[in-house]
Amino acid sequence: MQWYLVASLLTLLTSSQGILTTLSMTNGRYRYDYATVPFLAEVFKLLVSSFLLWKEIQKSPPPKMTTDWKSVRLFPIPSIIYLIHNNVQFATLAYVDASTYQIMGNLKIVTTGILFRLFLRRKLSNLQWMAIVLLAVGTTMSQVKGCGEASCDSLFSAPIQGYMFGILSACLSALAGIYTEFLMKKNDDTLYWQNVQLYTFGAIFNMARLLLDDFRNEFEKGPWWQRLFNGYSFTTWLVVLNLGSTGLLVSWLMKYADNIVKVYSTSMAMPLTTVLSLFLFDFRPTLQLFLGIVVCMMSLHMYFAPPSMLIELPKMLNEDSESLLEVYVDRRTDSS
Repeated sequence: MQWYLVASLLTLLTSSQGILTTLSMTNGRYRYDYATVPFLAEVFKLLVSSFLLWKEIQKSPPPKMTTDWKSVRLFPIPSIIYLIHNNVQFATLAYVDASTYQIMGNLKIVTTGILFRLFLRRKLSNLQWMAIVLLAVGTTMSQVKGCGEASCDSLFSAPIQGYMFGILSACLSALAGIYTEFLMKKNDDTLYWQNVQLYTFGAIFNMARLLLDDFRNEFEKGPWWQRLFNGYSFTTWLVVLNLGSTGLLVSWLMKYADNIVKVYSTSMAMPLTTVLSLFLFDFRPTLQLFLGIVVCMMSLHMYFAPPSMLIELPKMLNEDSESLLEVYVDRRTDSS
């Protein structure tokens, strides 16, 4: 399967994620425990990966699977990073409002590019760096509200702790993605075996979070396993399937493409979400949103298009060198 097909499917699923989550709410609130959704999504990914691994084992020759503890022990690390990241998110929201937090979240686009270069030793051209910065600018522009609104002034009025936590959150998010790509590409193990390891620890950590919430609330609503499906509707199950399928596609891109492709796939969900929101909700697009989408599309073209489509300079240099060669040959002929 070509990476751009997987990336397009990831864009489609990501664009519908927020819409499905909104549709799963009743009178503006969740009737179910939202913390159970990531846990069930991890279980779904684990079951799918286990089934695909079992199917692959039936083939001859069997797939490569590294079972050495030195390799397996690396797979809990992404879950630990995401666990720390979730706590930093809450700390950030204690100092900044939701709009500022959403805008600061776009820093992860740039930090992903930096860590992509530092840790994975992948070189990016100057045009690609410019494209990544443009993507961050475009997504930020689309989220900035009109300056007549109170939130416009709040962007630069938060305490310094809020900005520090926001930068840390962006770095942790990028680090988790970069480390996951490192795990996926460090050996020739089959993708499904790597997924089984990754999602097993993911399910364990999500289960631990549910248990911790029970202890914090002193089991006021009972243990988490007794209310796991309370309030679930058909739309809620679609949210679980969407989140699980998105994770499976991301792992495929980490194995066979890279983090930058994933970043573009999720960022390009913005224009599609906008179109869907126009039909499903009382949504009015702003000028900032339209300009942000245009900038993001320019960034997409700049990053993935061949250099010859962006700059005509090499062709001109070729023609100049050919004409100089002809002059040189003519002069040699005349002198002889």
